[in-house]
Amino acid sequence: MQRFVAATSPYLTWALLASLGIMMTFTALTSDDPRIFHQLVHPSGETSARLLIVLMMATPLAMLLKGWRGPQWLKRNRRYLGVASFGYALLHTVFYLLDKASLTTVVDELPRLYIWTGWIAFIIFVPLALTSMDYFVRKMGKWWKWLQRWTYAAAVLTLVHWAALHEWSGAAPALVHFGPLIALEAYRVWYWYLRPRPVAA
Repeated sequence: MQRFVAATSPYLTWALLASLGIMMTFTALTSDDPRIFHQLVHPSGETSARLLIVLMMATPLAMLLKGWRGPQWLKRNRRYLGVASFGYALLHTVFYLLDKASLTTVVDELPRLYIWTGWIAFIIFVPLALTSMDYFVRKMGKWWKWLQRWTYAAAVLTLVHWAALHEWSGAAPALVHFGPLIALEAYRVWYWYLRPRPVAA
C-alpha cells in the first residue's frame, strides 16, 4: 500500500480528486428534480471541508509519524488537495446561488453567521488557489508562505460555517471532522513550543 501511495501519478491523483465533482456536476445538469441544487449544496461543501482538513493534517502527521510514506505523500500533494478543496468550495457556492435563484435572497441571508463565515472563507480561498502554481511560489518568495498561512483562518471560518449551519445544536458532524485536525495542531504547538527541552550541559 505504501509503495502504491508513493508511486501515485499526479494524473491519477487529479482524477481521484475530481471524480466526485464531475459526478455532482453531471447530476446537476441532467436531473429533473427541481431541488437538485439544494441537495448538492451540502455534499459539495462537506467535500471541500474534508479536503481542507486532510491537507492541513499533512505536516503534523508527518511530524508524528516520522518515516511513514502516507503523510509524506500528503505533504507532497498539499497543493493538489488545496486546489481540489477550492474547486469543491466553488461548486458549493455555485449550487448555493442556483438554489437561491435570487440575488435579493442571497443578500438578505448575508447577516446570518453560517452564511457570512462561509463567504469569507471562500474569499480567502480564491488567492490561495490562484497562487498555487510553481510560478507564484518562485515569484512571491517568502510572501507565498505568508499568504498560505491564511489557510488557518479559512479553516476556522469553515468550522464555524459548518457548525452554525445547524444552530450549534447539531454541530457534532463538524466537530467530529475537525477534531483530529485540532488534536494534531495542538500536538504541533506542543512539539515546537511547550515540550521539555534537554538542558545544555
